[in-house]
Order: sequence, then structure tokens, then C-alpha cells
Amino acid sequence: MNTSPHRHLPPSELRQLIRSGELNGPTAGLANGFAQANLMIVRRDLAYDFLLFCQRNPKPCPLLDVTDPGCTEPLRAAPGADIRTDFPKYRIYRHGKLEQEVSDITRFWENDMVGFLIGCSFSFEGALLANNVPVRHIEDGHNVPMYRTNIPCQSAGSLSGPMVVSMRPMPADKVVRAVQVTSRFPAVHGAPVHIGDPRQIGIQDLNKPDFGEPSILRENEIPVFWACGVTPQAVAMQAKPELVITHSPGHMFITDIRDEQMGVL
Repeated sequence: MNTSPHRHLPPSELRQLIRSGELNGPTAGLANGFAQANLMIVRRDLAYDFLLFCQRNPKPCPLLDVTDPGCTEPLRAAPGADIRTDFPKYRIYRHGKLEQEVSDITRFWENDMVGFLIGCSFSFEGALLANNVPVRHIEDGHNVPMYRTNIPCQSAGSLSGPMVVSMRPMPADKVVRAVQVTSRFPAVHGAPVHIGDPRQIGIQDLNKPDFGEPSILRENEIPVFWACGVTPQAVAMQAKPELVITHSPGHMFITDIRDEQMGVL
């Protein structure tokens, strides 16, 4: 369980702690009731292709906000915030290669950059817990496991690549409820994309995630997989644009958008 003394603070205060460097770890379990977001920053000449990519692949890339070129403030998701400083950790990709991880991207920012905030499955975890569905990575205090799959995304311009999924082990008798609960949140990936045998979607070893840390699969549990907003990082690795900035997987942006605003009845 996330035992941070800050876990019940409102989003604006959590963002200030992240900006100051006091909070720098994974954000699962923080600010329950508020949506969290993945990040993709590209130069303006790639922004249309990425916007089209999200439109064609809404399951892994549900858009919560898009900034104007050069603007660092996500006006819809969190007015007053700054996407250059308010994630705990960022990744810099050049030509498809991970160059470095940093806690502040101000020095990398360019005046033609466009930021995309993408829905995150952390946002429906409060609803799972409220329905007595366990969330293993929160229980054990580690980052959620994420895997590249053999599920192709629909390409857009120069952008193509595989879907990335996050995995949560579930007792067999909780799987149906997990599907029902998460189906109400299409803006943060919605229902699972796969349940059961990971090999059917190209995952050979659950103990070796491509991102994050492994979760223990206990006896009589079933792995359940949701589309993941880390998918754009797999796309960046395959498409190899000159420069892309993302969040570090699991280190999300905490928005002012309440989860129920994205739920459907």
C-alpha cells in the first residue's frame, strides 16, 4: 500500500511537492478520486501525426488535454500547473533511444513543443478498491508492471508501434467485477484488452516487464491486462523521431479532473 504521508493531499499541493522534488516516486495510490495522466511531448511538426495516432487508438491513448505549441500549462486538466516540472520523473528519447531520465525538463523545452496528457489506469484504481477488487502494486508498494504486446496500433503518418499493457493479478472471482468497474472509465483506458494467458498477446514472462516492476501472481489468480498510456514510448522507440519527451512509466501527472467526470453510468 502507498503509505506516503502525502497521499490524501489535493492535486495542487501534490504537484507543488513534486515540483520541489519532495515527491519523486511512482504516483499510484496518490490523490484518489482525481485522474492521473501520462505525457507525450513532441515538436509541432509531429503533433498532428500524434493527435491522429491518439484518435485512431483511443484505448491506449485517451486524450485528456493538449497544450498549444509552446504553452507549458495544461489549461483543461490543471490550470496553473507546468508540464515541465510537475511530473516526478521524465524520459528523454532521441532517435528512438532513451537518452536520460530527469526530474525537470525546463532546459529541454522548445518554443514549438506540444504536450499531450493521456489518461492513466491509476485513475480507476480507487473504484476497484472501493469494490473490494485488490490492486497488487498498491498493496505491495511498487510500480505497476507494463509489457509490450503483439497487438499492433493503427498507424498515423510516421507513427506506428505495438500496444503496451499494464497488468493486475486478480482472484478469479473478482475478474468480472473488475471488468464492470473499469468499463465505466473509457477516458482512462476502460475495460481490459485481455484476460488470462499472456502468451496470446506476445508476453513470454510476466516476471520480466518491459516497464515497471513485476507483480506476484498468486495461486488461483488470473492476470488481467489493460491498455496503457506508455504505448507512445514504444511508438517513439519504433518510429525514432529526433526528440520526444515523456513521463517515466508510473510517475504520472496528477490532474484536477475528478474521476467521476470521466465515468459513464
